[in-house]
Amino acid sequence: MGQAEDLLPVVEAPMPPSRQRNPRGRKTKAASFPTRWVAIGIWALVSLGAILAVDYLLVDDPTDEPANEFASLETTETPTAAVPVLTNSAPPQLPASTGPQPGSPTLPDNAQPIPKPGERGLSAEEARQASDDFFTRGVIPELRIEIAAAELQTLRQGATSFVAGETRPYVPATVIETGGHRYDNVALKLKGSAGSYRPIDDRPAFTINVNKFDTDQTFHGLGKFHLNNSVQDPSYSHEWIASELLREANIPAVRVSHARVWLNGRDLGLYVLKSAFDKPFLKRHFGHAKGNLYEGGFVQDIDIDLEKDLGEDKNDRADLKTLLAACREPDIALRFSRLEELLDIEQFLTFMAMEMMLGHWDGYTLQHNNYRVFFDAKSGKASFLPHGMDQIFGDPNASVINLPSSIAAAAVMNNRVWRGRYRERLRELQTLFQPSEDLLKRVEQMHARLRPVLEKMGPQVVRDHDQQVQGLRSRLTARGEGLLKQQTLPDPGPRDFDESGRLALTDWNPVTETPDAKLEVVAINKVPKAFSIQYKSKTGRCNSSWRCKVPLGQGKYTLHARMKTEKIVAANEQELDVGAGIRIEGSRRQNVRKGTTTWIPVDFDFEVAEDLRTVEIVIELRARQGQVWFDADSLYLSRETEP
Repeated sequence: MGQAEDLLPVVEAPMPPSRQRNPRGRKTKAASFPTRWVAIGIWALVSLGAILAVDYLLVDDPTDEPANEFASLETTETPTAAVPVLTNSAPPQLPASTGPQPGSPTLPDNAQPIPKPGERGLSAEEARQASDDFFTRGVIPELRIEIAAAELQTLRQGATSFVAGETRPYVPATVIETGGHRYDNVALKLKGSAGSYRPIDDRPAFTINVNKFDTDQTFHGLGKFHLNNSVQDPSYSHEWIASELLREANIPAVRVSHARVWLNGRDLGLYVLKSAFDKPFLKRHFGHAKGNLYEGGFVQDIDIDLEKDLGEDKNDRADLKTLLAACREPDIALRFSRLEELLDIEQFLTFMAMEMMLGHWDGYTLQHNNYRVFFDAKSGKASFLPHGMDQIFGDPNASVINLPSSIAAAAVMNNRVWRGRYRERLRELQTLFQPSEDLLKRVEQMHARLRPVLEKMGPQVVRDHDQQVQGLRSRLTARGEGLLKQQTLPDPGPRDFDESGRLALTDWNPVTETPDAKLEVVAINKVPKAFSIQYKSKTGRCNSSWRCKVPLGQGKYTLHARMKTEKIVAANEQELDVGAGIRIEGSRRQNVRKGTTTWIPVDFDFEVAEDLRTVEIVIELRARQGQVWFDADSLYLSRETEP
């Protein structure tokens, strides 16, 4: 039906005999009565027949429409045969084209139903039921996004790559659902973080707020939803699997589906569609929405003024600061007492266990990233919520027993009783991951659900996705086995220092909030190995570091380094932590190096009050421009010996 106009025969109705002209353009002599009226009658019958023929050809045949609906995720399809697993591969590529792709819902107006206006006036219960139907029994929608030229230009003015803390504007747009509703005046903005952000002319991810400009409008009962480009998950399955498992473990998680997306006629392909952290989400999982909901920014822990998404006073963060103070309370007994008052400990233990078991290395527990925290006004306690789970199940042997360094996670896991309950929780949740047959069955159901959509995008897209799903199946099986082996391992202890009281620091990882920053391991002058951070942009601000995590026992320590700087311009002379320097995560530093210097030593003293704590070492550059090098051989810890 997509090419209906090209297939229709051209039927020209003959002119009435009285209006026909001869080849010279002069009128013919009118036929005598009754011959003239007989001719007119014949002409009328032929014209009517032509009109009926065209009308028949223009009518939609329901049997021509693809069957996308499904009653459930159950399928009787034969599982895809095993194929080689692709590693480090990109998401399925669409056929190259500058215009709409085959299967695009861009059809002639007379070859498809006119979309109905967007949903309006649903009650809270009706909206809840509509969203339930969409996520459990709905089709995979085809969504055409239309953005005016002026609004596209607004989106183009943003950064071409991810910039931490950048404010992204909403613009008005239209979303047309094939066979469904037309949603006018929705609010749309670009989304994504360091690995997933793409500019508008690439394959962007979107946040769509259906009722920001039109408060009475909903999309299948949703006021807001996200379209993720899944560039870090070519299987399009990680978010869905994680969401399902988290809810089974009684951890609130957003719901996940899929959609095929077009932008101004350009086929963007398959997307992961997610519900939002909003008031309906809170009411669904907590029974109400009274309290404050904070969004954890890019690699930001609770010691940062996190963005408040929901709450009475946007500028009041007293609850967040109170929780931070409890986590850092020097009196250990008082710290644990305060945490029991302010944090839902049982929920948090399960939250940490699930993040670790899923291999969510980029979540709160391991990376203080990709999370929300809700302070429940009724219970007075905080609950952490997982987010951004598109890179799970990467390492089947990823540890679930190493001590985390994030502020709240470290504070809880330093309590021996709570850590014992965490280990119990790991054993209880093992059944979600092993035996893996039930999990693999779910993957096959999702695979079968996506396959008809992918088939429209081309055979190579289908083959690529088959390989990605097979690789996911293998990783799920291996992860279940790896988790089982770790159940009997002892808790890790503090690192050992050598006889001279030194501990060399060797396991460093780069972390950057600035896309233009360049982090490298280089040789410079007579230093065979140095960790370099360079920032040349004349605008913006660099906030980049190399980091190393070390479990340490109770005691006083000094971090040592040797560094060299070149043309460093501090971001703000009035701030601490400007320029280049060293510290531990969660602490401020006084050591500041700016301008250009030769190799100089620098130290940072700190203390561990707990019996065991994972400390995150930070060597960093916070500046408008410049470069710093840290001599790898000079990076070590010394421990103050007992008198």
